[in-house]
Amino acid sequence: MKRLMGLAATAVLVLGYSVGAQADGVTFSAGETGESTQVYRLGYQIDWDKSWLQSGAGRLTGYWDAGYTYWDGDKHSSVHSVSFAPVFRYEFGNGSIKPFIEAGIGVSLFSQTQVEDNKLGSSFNFEDRLGLGVQLPGGHELSVRAIHYSNGGIKEPNDGIEAYSLNYKLPL
Repeated sequence: MKRLMGLAATAVLVLGYSVGAQADGVTFSAGETGESTQVYRLGYQIDWDKSWLQSGAGRLTGYWDAGYTYWDGDKHSSVHSVSFAPVFRYEFGNGSIKPFIEAGIGVSLFSQTQVEDNKLGSSFNFEDRLGLGVQLPGGHELSVRAIHYSNGGIKEPNDGIEAYSLNYKLPL
């Protein structure tokens, strides 16, 4: 499993370097789960460079998100996960400061099948996310995000786990 996690992390880095010209930014997140497990995430966003439903009120756009998450719990050794997701975002307004909401569904791979008391049932899980934030001048962003992980009933048990975090995006 450690080898698979290493290969997945390498793939994320290679993907990031290969599309650097399109890169939107690097994200840093810190938060916790409902069971008080500390969560730290490093992500890489690639802007779709597309927009839909553009009007004076805002626009619909999105990005690809690849990330590595470190889960630091009390009851079990540390857990690592890598994830990849398409994320849709609606940006309000057309000014230099843009509030936004976002949602996405992706996939993740965990190094263990248990995080604290939550039994995931399998290393493969789906990642559902909702976020709310603001894009600042220069492309910097601050947001809050809720992410739910579960295997979608592929294998029992399927307790799932939620992580809530504060996020910062550094534009490239």
